Amino acid sequence: MSRIPQIQAKLGDLDALLLTDPISIRYASGFFITDGAAVVAKSGAWLVTDSRYIEAARNQVSGMEVLCVSADRPLSVFLRELTAAAGPAVGAEEARMSHSEWESYEKLLGVSLRPAARILAELRASKDAAEIELFTAAQRIAEKALDEVLGIIRPGLTEKQVAAELVYRMYKYGSEANAFDPIVVTGAKSSMPHGVPGDEIIREGDFITMDFGAMFGGYCSDMTRTVAVGHVTDEMRKVYDIVLEAQLAGIAAAHAGVTGREIDGAARAVIEKAGYGQYFGHGFGHSLGLEIHEAPNANARNDQPMPLGAFISAEPGIYLPGRFGVRIEDEMWLLEDHAHVVTQAPKELIIL
Repeated sequence: MSRIPQIQAKLGDLDALLLTDPISIRYASGFFITDGAAVVAKSGAWLVTDSRYIEAARNQVSGMEVLCVSADRPLSVFLRELTAAAGPAVGAEEARMSHSEWESYEKLLGVSLRPAARILAELRASKDAAEIELFTAAQRIAEKALDEVLGIIRPGLTEKQVAAELVYRMYKYGSEANAFDPIVVTGAKSSMPHGVPGDEIIREGDFITMDFGAMFGGYCSDMTRTVAVGHVTDEMRKVYDIVLEAQLAGIAAAHAGVTGREIDGAARAVIEKAGYGQYFGHGFGHSLGLEIHEAPNANARNDQPMPLGAFISAEPGIYLPGRFGVRIEDEMWLLEDHAHVVTQAPKELIIL
């Protein structure tokens, strides 16, 4: 999936854009490399890599000329030649380079690089239908894994064992990689939003929170489900229902043009009204894409309108320290007048 025409259209007064970050290169070219670079100019576009990737790149990449480095013509030579031919106004992604890297590329190219991270950031903030197909495929893999794992969870299993079962099944059904390290926490540990799976044992009456995602076509899915084993207390059911109500309120408020703060506020108001506001410490949601956390975010700090096509999570939670926690997370695509929820897994309280 090449994005070269879209990038070229946003170059403005730049003659060329240098891309060195693997994720940015993948977004531009549709091909993932760990070594190499890309140059996108008004006059053309080039992907430069080495012999490990060259055959696959030439078979898969369109809209760019694929060049192979050698001992006689290393990457530095290609980059100097390509940028010199394009012109002196060269941009680079300041947010994806260290200060020393930035200075090294300026010395190599003989120009003062111009900050241009906004170009890909703005493009990546809005997802198109082709990207949504990849998100959806990744999400269906995760849902299939969850459906099977729900059938094996029982008292006596550990958090690590449940996490391993989720990972195995996502790979089994087509995931390219974990979108992130899965979170599986049970009992009192479920009050930790980013708890790490350990040797804690699942017991009757526990909540289990599972936050995980698959990757397909480079795109990450992200979902969370909190389920119970055996039985729940009245308070556990009450908290679960509040979180679900808050999530539905946030989804109902979400569409292109509203601010991230407004989406977050719609969900937060439900939790605050119920008296649990102090136990919801993170934002309502974040954007997803080739990375699990992208911009823009649906949180209290974002007062900017969400762009058409933003793909964000919907994940409010309540976390009672030392007792239990609940989080429910779906994914949604922001359209002009509503949010299209991609996640299909049931989210009513499940008691195993």
